[in-house]
Amino acid sequence: MKKRLGIISLFVLLFIAFIAIWNFSYQQGLEEAYIPVEERSSDYYLPSEAGVFERSEYATEYANMPVDENHQRLLKDYYKNRAYHGAPPSIPHPVEEMNLGDNTCLKCHQNGGFVNKYKAYASVTPHPEMINCRQCHVAQNSNTLFKATNMAQVNAPKVGVNNALIGTPPMIPHQIQMRENCLSCHAGPAAPKEIRVTHPERVNCRQCHVPTDKVVSEITPFSRTKIDSNE
Repeated sequence: MKKRLGIISLFVLLFIAFIAIWNFSYQQGLEEAYIPVEERSSDYYLPSEAGVFERSEYATEYANMPVDENHQRLLKDYYKNRAYHGAPPSIPHPVEEMNLGDNTCLKCHQNGGFVNKYKAYASVTPHPEMINCRQCHVAQNSNTLFKATNMAQVNAPKVGVNNALIGTPPMIPHQIQMRENCLSCHAGPAAPKEIRVTHPERVNCRQCHVPTDKVVSEITPFSRTKIDSNE
């Protein structure tokens, strides 16, 4: 008799639990769908220049860093590592293939500094949160089977001619996407000599420097070169 009462009590408890769960699920289904809105914190920055503010702690250090005159980067070397103006810089040194995905590149390029192995300053990446570096940056390769094409080349902006008026701050002659940290290229001893600023501690760069609205008009349609059948 006790065994039978125990079984009946178990079924009653299971039935009550089923009713409670079904009722909760039914009530939840009656609620309207909504998208939760998170409150923005007081330290919200513009995405186009977020990197400058996020790494502003290094601005004063850049201003006080001594510059090694014998190992300065020049603008010609800056553009030499690019297949075309605006392209991600290529990797000018050997790369350990097995170290990919281990934040290896960031060990030198997150904060910069002098690398004794290459006797040069490591450039600072403006986007250290993107750790899959080889997705955009490829190693240099001088031995190639590809031939030159007639694809239109866009000239890099010249230094000293980007001012709207004489004496005014120079305008930004390039896109800001993927270049959110102005300090990466314009501050510190790793910055190219010709575009290194004297006031990296003034973090809000776009307060004085505004993007130019100059339209690139010298680009012609791409056409493949004719291949000589005798080759």
